[in-house]
Amino acid sequence: MILANAFCLFFFLDETLRSLASPSSPQGPELHGWRPPVDCVRANELCAAESNCSSRYRTLRQCLAGRDRNTMLVNKECQAALEVLQESPLYDCRCKRGMKKELQCLQIYWSIHLGLTEGEEFYEASPYEPVTARLSDIFRLASIFSGTGADPAVSAKSNHCLDAAKACNLNDNCKKLRSSYISICNREISPTERCNRRKCHKALRQFFDRVPGEYTYRMLFCSCQDQACAERRRQTILPSCSYEDKEKPNCLDLRSLCRTDHLCRSRLADFHANCRASYRTLTGCPTDNYQACLGSYAGMIGFDITPNYVDSSPTGIVVSPWCSCRGSGNMEEECEKFLRDFTENPCLRNAIQAFGNGTDVNLSPKNPSFQATQAPRVEKTPSLPDDLSDSTSLGTSVIATCTSVQEQGLKANNSKELSMCFTEVRTRR
Repeated sequence: MILANAFCLFFFLDETLRSLASPSSPQGPELHGWRPPVDCVRANELCAAESNCSSRYRTLRQCLAGRDRNTMLVNKECQAALEVLQESPLYDCRCKRGMKKELQCLQIYWSIHLGLTEGEEFYEASPYEPVTARLSDIFRLASIFSGTGADPAVSAKSNHCLDAAKACNLNDNCKKLRSSYISICNREISPTERCNRRKCHKALRQFFDRVPGEYTYRMLFCSCQDQACAERRRQTILPSCSYEDKEKPNCLDLRSLCRTDHLCRSRLADFHANCRASYRTLTGCPTDNYQACLGSYAGMIGFDITPNYVDSSPTGIVVSPWCSCRGSGNMEEECEKFLRDFTENPCLRNAIQAFGNGTDVNLSPKNPSFQATQAPRVEKTPSLPDDLSDSTSLGTSVIATCTSVQEQGLKANNSKELSMCFTEVRTRR
């Protein structure tokens, strides 16, 4: 009996040691040949150090120069180069948003993957590393910032978007970059040119890429109980310069323009990857990841495809790029589908509501409908400076706002949206 027990113990220890000694590896035949991904800049360095990979990569870049995919694949040398590179680290490489060499990384990624796609796809794979965090510290902080858990009576009267602007002013980096984009986007070039949109977009990209989400998310996705708060939220990106134009272009034309730029193309692909509506998940998001969706949305601000709130309704959350589907011809169905990914997207809507509430709530029903509830459009009212309550009369707020602009040495736009003048960029003591 003792010998039998000893034998069983020996056998158990032997199997345990074997399992510990054997290296862990991905399971399943579908992951055969799996390689841990590296960023594309590093993958390019690894490829350059290997003669076969390096020469094939040079060949592929020459093949893609000025040719469409079908023309390229007719050439056997181009096809052979693509097949070899699919087995290299370049094929699995990804990029990180805001990384030091982001544009270079994205150029390398698309040089491989544009040769793999069959024509222009409706949804493209994201070149960015997936977001693994779920309801992270940003959302836990939102619970404090938005007043969730506080006295409901006090929270209901609070202007959370105003609070977000004040919080930004208490952070040197946030205040500096916000003041910069307000100044640039609000600077009139001539009587016929309201601003320099290109510079405005660049300043906005710097703000949303370099300022932590605990500040930027609060300004973009703050919850509102009244129109004044919602208008301040809509004015966050100074839409008269960064968003609106005299006419709305066709949405598919706007998408095509975006895809000619590696950065814009990547941000749009990332938005579709993380915010595309899903009926198979509880939240309506592809992986039930609100943070990934909100980050992808913010990442599109500062490009031609920039989205924004369509009105100042405090309850009906509807966002859209500045485009329409007029003139789509036989592509109207595809255009409407593209536009609905913004205007009637339960994933994006739920993510914005969850952040504003500071909780993982307002989940999609089992059979969510894309039909969004949109409140009637209302006349625009100027955003209020942060030293005035939202009950302040309109005339008083305009005077205080423009006085603030004069103090900062900024030139106010002669537009209907007097909220271009913000007093919250001043230092409060």
